[in-house]
Amino acid sequence: MRVEESIEIAASQEEVWAEVHDPSRYGGRLEGVGTWEPQGEGGPGLGARYRMRLMIGPTLVGGLVEMVEYEEPSELAWTSILGIDQRGRWRLRPAGERTTKATLRLYYQAPGRLFGAAADRLAAPSVRAGLRAALRSLKAHVEGTGPAGRGLGVRARVAGAAGAAVDGARVVAQSRLIHPERPDRLLRGAAALARYGPTAAAGLAASAARFPDRPAIIDEAGALTFSEVHRRTNALAHALSDAGVVEGDGVAVMCRNHRGFVEAVGAASKLGANALLLNTSFAGPQLSDVVKREKPRAIVYDQEFTDLLADAGRRRKRFVAWEEDPGTAADPTLEDLIAEGDPDDVVAPSGEGRIVILTSGTTGTPKGASRPTPSNSVAPLISMLSRIPLRARETTVIAAPLFHSWGFAHLALGLTLSSTYVLRRRFDPEETLAAAARHRARTLVAVPVMIQRIMELPPETRRRWDLSSLGVVALSGSALPGDLAARFMDEFGEVIYSLYGSTEVAWATVAAPEDLRAAPGTAGLPPRGTELRILAEDDDVEVSPGGTGRIFVRNDMLFEGYTGGGSKDMVGGFMSTGDLGRVDDEGRLYVEGRDDEMIVSGGENVFPREVEDLLAGHGDVYEAAVIGVEDERFGQALKAFVVTRDGKRPSAEELKAHVKANLARFKVPRDVELLDELPRNSTGKVVKRELTVRGAPPPGDPP
Repeated sequence: MRVEESIEIAASQEEVWAEVHDPSRYGGRLEGVGTWEPQGEGGPGLGARYRMRLMIGPTLVGGLVEMVEYEEPSELAWTSILGIDQRGRWRLRPAGERTTKATLRLYYQAPGRLFGAAADRLAAPSVRAGLRAALRSLKAHVEGTGPAGRGLGVRARVAGAAGAAVDGARVVAQSRLIHPERPDRLLRGAAALARYGPTAAAGLAASAARFPDRPAIIDEAGALTFSEVHRRTNALAHALSDAGVVEGDGVAVMCRNHRGFVEAVGAASKLGANALLLNTSFAGPQLSDVVKREKPRAIVYDQEFTDLLADAGRRRKRFVAWEEDPGTAADPTLEDLIAEGDPDDVVAPSGEGRIVILTSGTTGTPKGASRPTPSNSVAPLISMLSRIPLRARETTVIAAPLFHSWGFAHLALGLTLSSTYVLRRRFDPEETLAAAARHRARTLVAVPVMIQRIMELPPETRRRWDLSSLGVVALSGSALPGDLAARFMDEFGEVIYSLYGSTEVAWATVAAPEDLRAAPGTAGLPPRGTELRILAEDDDVEVSPGGTGRIFVRNDMLFEGYTGGGSKDMVGGFMSTGDLGRVDDEGRLYVEGRDDEMIVSGGENVFPREVEDLLAGHGDVYEAAVIGVEDERFGQALKAFVVTRDGKRPSAEELKAHVKANLARFKVPRDVELLDELPRNSTGKVVKRELTVRGAPPPGDPP
């Protein structure tokens, strides 16, 4: 199969040739073209030989290649001598004054006939993405300037400060994705990927083919192997289809962390249905609004949410994933459907189902954020592994909610890595430590407030559990205080990896232990394949190094837009995170606050307007303003300033209860202060900076 990509570079042929003529220099300079180790004496030129290693799809391939054309400054071509059959070519042509068109072509053919052809088609998107990455990095190295380059330098703008010098093959090897295994199982796993594409369905089917007897899920109901989960999701998909759920339909999932969540998402994927992940903290009115807008055909929910879904679930198919009291569910259970369904393989859908994760828009109303299936399914995996050293076939405790983008990201990663998930429906700090110790977990996935609660346990309780197996504590969802990271690592080792991102941009940076030690409070460095820009607040010009501006990100996982319409701000292919930040001389990002009024409390986004409008609707309230204040546990908490109607004096607890009855728990103000009037400017707008001064703790007092 032949793949070809081109790009125009603002430089002469000779300048571009200087970057491509010697393949031994590619590693760490050009993405996507692997590593080239010279064989024998002599330099580059006709007849030179190299040991080449390259990622083709999910597989590390290599072999001996020889240069068969070498015409300075226009042509460079090679062909394989040993290893996978492949040929490649650089072609440089003038394209105007001081402009060169660079073309990179690769022909490759996997061994085998039918399987080889299928493997080629499966790998093509990965190879194409690799060629594009190579050309982008070539352009950046040659030009050395441009809107994506100023301030962060070549290394950050092309591949992320941590990733440009890390070859994808080495990252995959370190993750132990590639290891000796039975050829028949490997072929069945590859066939599953070819059948379903890069989806949850493929991950389940491939892991079942390769590691059928390995535990996939350990929850409060027991353990399930990959083979069992695969057959159960087959049966569930068939049963849902019999109930009227078909390709393209929506399946809403309102479940805590347990097998039912995983199986509902997996079955939807096998049908080509879209999974809508509902936040278990939402109030009834919010759920009704979301379901009305998104229009799912069916809702899969835990029995405890029956009353909350009374309105949202009307005229929709409903299925219970987890029963509090067996035999008491008002709707059919997933276990009922699995028992009745056909466990044989599901016919692959014509299209891939989407995952819709709910977020908050500028009004605070939950929005659905749809993320595309990446054309190169390997690139996002390598991007994450380049900064967080996850390992294949290891045990992971996922404490972060699976409906949250962070928890779900690790669910998706785990399917590719064939991880064993340890799940608990509710977070308990000591039980989390106990589960990690009991199952010798290597990874714990959490949000910062969870490790805060772990550190609040008595020292003797924390020391009770042997956590020597723990190598990664992966955190995201809210800001990580530098002192909390240091205290945790002082006790549990250099294990914290803190990701900064959002539902919309996926990830932007990751702070590894060495970053958190050297620069407490940093958000870290961009992973491989991720680019950052810091733009001035009042225009789209990139700020100078160290300057504060709006944070923009570009990677392969930017969301497609909100399902109800609209998107985040875009500038030149870069998407806004909605935050302000700066980059230091080492390329580390520091997030300094929101570029709007959004409050991040315990990893959840809260927009004041929604809470303010609700409080203003209370019979005793005239108007209200809400701000974020520092909070040791949640990073930020809400404080409401309320002006009451004449003669009314509602208590703080009464107003909090009013919010709790109508909105999610994380939107309930921690503090309520009554005022005679709100401060306003000459145009009548509330001056919140004056309220922020009132909301701040006195000097020397803790927040």
